[in-house]
Amino acid sequence: MPVSDLPAIEPGTLYVVATPIGNLEDISPRALRVLGEVELVAAEDTRHTRKLFNHFGITTRLLSLHEHNEAQRAEQLIEKLQGGMSLGLVSDAGTPCISDPGYRLVAACRDAGLKVASVPGPTAFTTALSIAGLPSDRFTFCGFMPAKKSARLRELEAFTGRRETLIFYESPHRLVAALEDMYEVFGADCQTAVARELTKLHEEVVRGTLAEVQAEFSGRDKVRGEIVILLVPSVLEPELEDLDSVLRKRLAEDERPARQVVKEVAREFGLSGSEVYQRYLELKADA
Repeated sequence: MPVSDLPAIEPGTLYVVATPIGNLEDISPRALRVLGEVELVAAEDTRHTRKLFNHFGITTRLLSLHEHNEAQRAEQLIEKLQGGMSLGLVSDAGTPCISDPGYRLVAACRDAGLKVASVPGPTAFTTALSIAGLPSDRFTFCGFMPAKKSARLRELEAFTGRRETLIFYESPHRLVAALEDMYEVFGADCQTAVARELTKLHEEVVRGTLAEVQAEFSGRDKVRGEIVILLVPSVLEPELEDLDSVLRKRLAEDERPARQVVKEVAREFGLSGSEVYQRYLELKADA
C-alpha cells in the first residue's frame, strides 16, 4: 500500500502498540509509523522506551504509565483523549496489557466511549508456544505465579486435572523453585518446556518431562532472561482399572489419612481431587 493511502492517525484515539520482546527487527512498519505520528506515548518505563525511540529516530514525547501510577495517569490521559489528542500505549516489551500495565487505561477509554485501536505484534507466551512443541490447539495463559511458595502451590492446585497446555511467566531467580512446586503438584512425567531469551541471540527452549526440565535448570549456576514455562498437566487419560488398583494399593499401604492419599493419587493421574475421592468412596462401598 502506498504511504499516501495509509490511514491517518485519528484524533482522540488510543493506539495499543506492541514492541519487540528482544529482537528490534521484529517491530512492524505500522508500529513505527504510529509511534512517530501520535502526539504522546504512555510507556511503562520511559528510559527503556526512549532507547527504542532513539534507535528508530522517533521523537514523540513520552509519559510514564506503570502499575503504581496507572489509575492516576488514566484520568489525565482520558482528558487528553477527550480533548482530541492521539495517544500511543507501549510496555517495555511485547504487547501492552498482557501481564503488563495498560488494561485500566484501556478499560477507562472503553467506559468513556473513546476509540481504542490495536497495533499488534510480539507476545512472549505465543512466541514460546509456537516453538515449544507442546499441544497448541488449546491452552491457558496464567501470567505470573505468586512469589510466595504457599500462594504458588494454591494457584497450581487449581489447575490439576486440566487437559490443555498451561503457560506461565516467571523470573529467572524463581525458576527452579517454581519447577519444584510444579513437580510437587503435577508429578514427574507431564510434558514441560521452558523458553528463555526469546528472539535474542541465546534463545533457548528446554523440553522434556517435568523431572528432566527441573533437573536441567537445578544443575545450572545461573539462569538469565525472562522465562516462559509451558506445561501439560495431563497427557494420557488414565484407565479406570489402573486408577482403582493404584487407589487400593496406596490406601492399603499408606498410613496417612485417606483424603491426603487420594489428593496425591489425583495429582499423579492429572484428575481433580473431588473426582478421585468420589471413586474412593465407590470402591469403599463395594468392598
